[in-house]
Amino acid sequence: MSRAGFAAVANLLAIRIWPARDYTRVTLEHRRPLAFTHQMVPDPERLVIDLQDIEFDSVLKNLPGSISDADPYIRAIRAGRYRPGIVRVVIDLKVPVKPQVFTLEPVAGYADRLVVDLYPAEPADPLAALLEENGFGASGSEAGRPTAASRRDGAASPAGEGAGVAEGGPPRLRRMVTIVLDPGHGGEDPGAVGRGGSYEKHVTLSVAKRVKAKIDAVPNMRAVLTRNADYFIPLGQRVSRARRLQADLFVSIHADAFLKPTARGSSVFVLSERGASSSAARWLAQRENEADLVGGVNLDRADPWLARTLLDLSQTATSQDSIKLAKDVLTELGTVNTLHRSGVEQAGFAVLKAPDIPSILVETAFISNPDEERRLNDEAYQDRLADAIVRGIRRYFAKNPPLARYKLAGL
Repeated sequence: MSRAGFAAVANLLAIRIWPARDYTRVTLEHRRPLAFTHQMVPDPERLVIDLQDIEFDSVLKNLPGSISDADPYIRAIRAGRYRPGIVRVVIDLKVPVKPQVFTLEPVAGYADRLVVDLYPAEPADPLAALLEENGFGASGSEAGRPTAASRRDGAASPAGEGAGVAEGGPPRLRRMVTIVLDPGHGGEDPGAVGRGGSYEKHVTLSVAKRVKAKIDAVPNMRAVLTRNADYFIPLGQRVSRARRLQADLFVSIHADAFLKPTARGSSVFVLSERGASSSAARWLAQRENEADLVGGVNLDRADPWLARTLLDLSQTATSQDSIKLAKDVLTELGTVNTLHRSGVEQAGFAVLKAPDIPSILVETAFISNPDEERRLNDEAYQDRLADAIVRGIRRYFAKNPPLARYKLAGL
């Protein structure tokens, strides 16, 4: 059984459940620090959490109805009085899990939170998931498609299959190109909220899904989303996932916000090695980097990939590739929306710190501007933004094919 949390009388404010393929998060928000213990119980698998000095109120009584049948990890959840002064919450599980239970202090409008993250006991391999998603067989290959080994080694795919990336540019590619798309925020972290009530996390996911569909339609190009639903992914995990997939590009998608509602236009950012390009860029990067505080990260959980991810970008040539990509995407966004600034901006975004993957952060428009907020919620406008981002990516590859970054067998 785990050690108890801080002892205090607590009033439960809300319970929120965020089911996803990667993991399911259960958040208990309470007015003051909550004393608790938890344990795993086998046969059948379930997680038991004992909450001390808390009232068994309507929030807990209505808990069983909060579970979706589609939740990949939770079969059922229930609560009841266990003994005087203790309410027991039982989570019945569909599959074995490795739970992470931790507390978060008040931040960004949230009170104290007790967070329960249910990760699969055997985490999925991102590369294997990508192969499965794109129709590869169990051996990792399919007729006319490169194997996992050829993707890693940069080997050529079968003759006759072109990349469809460069239009009138250098020789066409002979391997799969992987682009990781990162819809900003998600789950407990809504991102910026427009005056009309729009959440940045919903806009970014919708645009990213459109970009993915358009990239997947290009031969030899495939896109992978860091999240495909409304749940939170820590910033470091977004970067490390791209590195596990050995991605060729990383594109983080956001909807800008500023203190003044008159701010408008699209922007593209790269990681700064020497400070932000403007005070507004510095403010934006600071706000985006606080996503882990809002979304909630278990600081006790070590991520072995993270230490290898947050390296000094100046040790590689990736920064120059990032700037080239950013310029091409910014040029195309200028055909759809006003540009906030005429050039690429720089700031210390944590999510852009992959040392070996060209990485950009796209601010599609200002969700804090009522006019742009309205357009960001328009499906046709989202589609135009997605088209512009894909055109920028293809423009970049036409001039800078991944061939230059990988040794291709036989070429």
